[in-house]
Amino acid sequence: MNPTRLPSFLRAGVAALGLFAAAVLSAATVGQPAPAFTLTDLDGKTHSLSDFKGKTVVLEWVNQECPFVVKHYEKSGNLPATQKAAVADGVVWLLINSAAPGKQGDYDAEKVKAWMEKNKVAATAYFRDQDGKVGRAYDAKTTPQIYVINAEGVLVYNGAIDSKRSTDAKDIEGAENYAKSALAAVKEGRPVATPVTQPYGCSVKY
Repeated sequence: MNPTRLPSFLRAGVAALGLFAAAVLSAATVGQPAPAFTLTDLDGKTHSLSDFKGKTVVLEWVNQECPFVVKHYEKSGNLPATQKAAVADGVVWLLINSAAPGKQGDYDAEKVKAWMEKNKVAATAYFRDQDGKVGRAYDAKTTPQIYVINAEGVLVYNGAIDSKRSTDAKDIEGAENYAKSALAAVKEGRPVATPVTQPYGCSVKY
């Protein structure tokens, strides 16, 4: 049937289904190419995911005021240490904050830089995704939430930073650091043992 002969309400329904299908196809799915994006860093430089083709990339969703993020930064230095080791090994580590303007954790560039310096953040770059487009493309739900993308651009891990869901820094000891485990697997050319885990933390403030 010719879609142009359908009643207007049916044509609208068909169009909506098409948009839904496109959205589903572009969503972040482990085992599939990671959704492309372009964001601007704190110094106004534009970066695209494609710029890092051939390298392992970690995306970390962050909100500096979230107690779970505080656990892994101020209280323990766990994430900065994980970042430092990964970057030293050639990994690109990108911090993304999808807080909408005025929402919790929506820091301006200078405030972010001060936070990064105070906590010895070792990420490659930090992006403010204030319209939430990249966060929604990746279906980012919590802060922190970790995604690992291999050198071929395929998403190989999505989930929590580690295996102990709490705000207590003492729980980091003995927890499995899923980011480290995923990066080790990628480096050794083997499948990630646990490619999807339930992320924990504060909701992303879209």
